[in-house]
Amino acid sequence: MKRVSVFRKEHFNAAHRLHNENLSDAENAALFGRCNYPNYHGHNYDLIVQVTGEIDPVSGYVMDMKVLSDLIKEKVTEEFDHRNLNLDIEEFRTLIPTAENIAIVIYDRLRPHIDNSKDLKIRLYETERNYVEYPA
Repeated sequence: MKRVSVFRKEHFNAAHRLHNENLSDAENAALFGRCNYPNYHGHNYDLIVQVTGEIDPVSGYVMDMKVLSDLIKEKVTEEFDHRNLNLDIEEFRTLIPTAENIAIVIYDRLRPHIDNSKDLKIRLYETERNYVEYPA
Protein backbone atom coordinates (compact mmCIF):
# COMPACT_ATOMS: atom_id res chain seq x y z
CA MET A 1 0.00 0.00 0.00
CA LYS A 2 1.07 3.57 -0.58
CA ARG A 3 2.37 5.65 2.31
CA VAL A 4 1.30 9.23 2.84
CA SER A 5 2.57 11.93 5.21
CA VAL A 6 0.27 14.22 7.16
CA PHE A 7 1.49 17.34 8.93
CA ARG A 8 0.23 19.37 11.87
CA LYS A 9 1.68 22.80 12.59
CA GLU A 10 1.58 24.29 16.08
CA HIS A 11 3.23 27.24 17.78
CA PHE A 12 4.57 28.03 21.23
CA ASN A 13 6.61 30.76 22.89
CA ALA A 14 9.23 29.83 25.45
CA ALA A 15 12.32 31.15 27.18
CA HIS A 16 15.55 29.25 27.71
CA ARG A 17 19.21 29.60 28.48
CA LEU A 18 21.96 27.57 26.88
CA HIS A 19 24.37 26.74 29.67
CA ASN A 20 26.54 23.76 30.47
CA GLU A 21 27.11 23.34 34.21
CA ASN A 22 30.39 21.52 33.51
CA LEU A 23 31.94 24.61 31.90
CA SER A 24 33.11 27.87 33.42
CA ASP A 25 31.15 31.07 32.92
CA ALA A 26 33.77 32.21 30.42
CA GLU A 27 33.61 28.92 28.50
CA ASN A 28 29.79 29.07 28.42
CA ALA A 29 29.87 32.67 27.19
CA ALA A 30 32.35 31.76 24.46
CA LEU A 31 30.37 28.68 23.39
CA PHE A 32 26.80 30.02 23.56
CA GLY A 33 27.22 33.80 23.22
CA ARG A 34 24.02 35.78 23.82
CA CYS A 35 22.09 32.52 24.29
CA ASN A 36 23.96 32.15 27.60
CA TYR A 37 22.73 35.39 29.18
CA PRO A 38 21.85 34.56 32.80
CA ASN A 39 18.35 36.08 32.59
CA TYR A 40 17.31 33.84 29.68
CA HIS A 41 15.91 34.79 26.27
CA GLY A 42 12.90 33.65 24.28
CA HIS A 43 11.78 32.31 20.92
CA ASN A 44 8.54 32.01 19.02
CA TYR A 45 8.81 28.34 18.05
CA ASP A 46 6.96 26.82 15.12
CA LEU A 47 6.49 23.07 15.42
CA ILE A 48 5.60 20.78 12.54
CA VAL A 49 4.75 17.19 13.39
CA GLN A 50 4.84 14.74 10.47
CA VAL A 51 3.19 11.32 10.65
CA THR A 52 3.76 8.93 7.74
CA GLY A 53 1.97 5.66 7.14
CA GLU A 54 -0.54 3.73 5.14
CA ILE A 55 -4.04 5.07 4.74
CA ASP A 56 -6.59 3.26 6.89
CA PRO A 57 -9.16 1.70 4.51
CA VAL A 58 -12.03 2.37 6.93
CA SER A 59 -11.39 6.03 7.82
CA GLY A 60 -9.34 7.13 4.82
CA TYR A 61 -6.87 8.71 7.26
CA VAL A 62 -3.21 8.13 7.96
CA MET A 63 -4.05 9.60 11.36
CA ASP A 64 -7.03 11.62 12.50
CA MET A 65 -5.70 15.20 12.52
CA LYS A 66 -7.94 16.17 15.45
CA VAL A 67 -6.40 13.36 17.49
CA LEU A 68 -2.90 14.50 16.46
CA SER A 69 -3.70 18.13 17.28
CA ASP A 70 -5.06 17.22 20.71
CA LEU A 71 -2.02 15.04 21.41
CA ILE A 72 0.43 17.83 20.53
CA LYS A 73 -1.48 20.29 22.68
CA GLU A 74 -1.60 17.92 25.65
CA LYS A 75 1.99 16.68 25.52
CA VAL A 76 3.81 19.75 24.20
CA THR A 77 2.22 23.14 23.71
CA GLU A 78 0.17 23.29 26.92
CA GLU A 79 3.31 22.52 28.91
CA PHE A 80 5.90 24.47 26.87
CA ASP A 81 3.98 27.62 25.91
CA HIS A 82 4.96 30.76 27.83
CA ARG A 83 7.33 28.77 30.04
CA ASN A 84 10.97 28.85 30.95
CA LEU A 85 12.17 25.54 29.52
CA ASN A 86 15.15 25.32 31.89
CA LEU A 87 13.05 25.82 35.01
CA ASP A 88 9.58 24.52 34.12
CA ILE A 89 10.15 21.43 31.96
CA GLU A 90 11.49 18.39 33.77
CA GLU A 91 13.62 17.08 30.89
CA PHE A 92 15.60 20.33 30.70
CA ARG A 93 16.64 20.38 34.31
CA THR A 94 19.58 18.21 33.21
CA LEU A 95 19.53 18.70 29.43
CA ILE A 96 20.60 21.87 27.60
CA PRO A 97 17.47 23.15 25.79
CA THR A 98 19.00 23.60 22.35
CA ALA A 99 16.62 23.33 19.39
CA GLU A 100 18.09 19.87 18.76
CA ASN A 101 17.29 18.67 22.28
CA ILE A 102 13.85 20.30 22.30
CA ALA A 103 12.97 18.41 19.09
CA ILE A 104 14.09 15.11 20.63
CA VAL A 105 12.11 15.75 23.82
CA ILE A 106 9.00 16.52 21.76
CA TYR A 107 9.51 13.34 19.74
CA ASP A 108 9.93 11.29 22.91
CA ARG A 109 6.74 12.77 24.37
CA LEU A 110 4.67 12.01 21.25
CA ARG A 111 6.11 8.69 20.03
CA PRO A 112 4.43 6.43 22.65
CA HIS A 113 1.02 7.76 21.59
CA ILE A 114 1.32 7.21 17.83
CA ASP A 115 0.90 3.76 16.34
CA ASN A 116 4.27 2.06 15.82
CA SER A 117 3.37 1.28 12.19
CA LYS A 118 3.57 5.03 11.53
CA ASP A 119 6.76 7.08 11.21
CA LEU A 120 7.05 10.27 13.25
CA LYS A 121 9.23 13.27 12.41
CA ILE A 122 9.58 16.56 14.26
CA ARG A 123 10.55 19.82 12.57
CA LEU A 124 11.13 22.67 15.00
CA TYR A 125 11.73 26.25 13.86
CA GLU A 126 13.56 28.31 16.44
CA THR A 127 13.58 31.29 14.08
CA GLU A 128 12.35 31.82 10.52
CA ARG A 129 15.75 30.73 9.23
CA ASN A 130 16.87 28.14 11.80
CA TYR A 131 15.20 24.81 12.23
CA VAL A 132 16.00 21.23 13.18
CA GLU A 133 14.49 17.87 12.28
CA TYR A 134 14.39 14.68 14.29
CA PRO A 135 14.95 11.98 13.36
CA ALA A 136 17.29 13.20 10.65
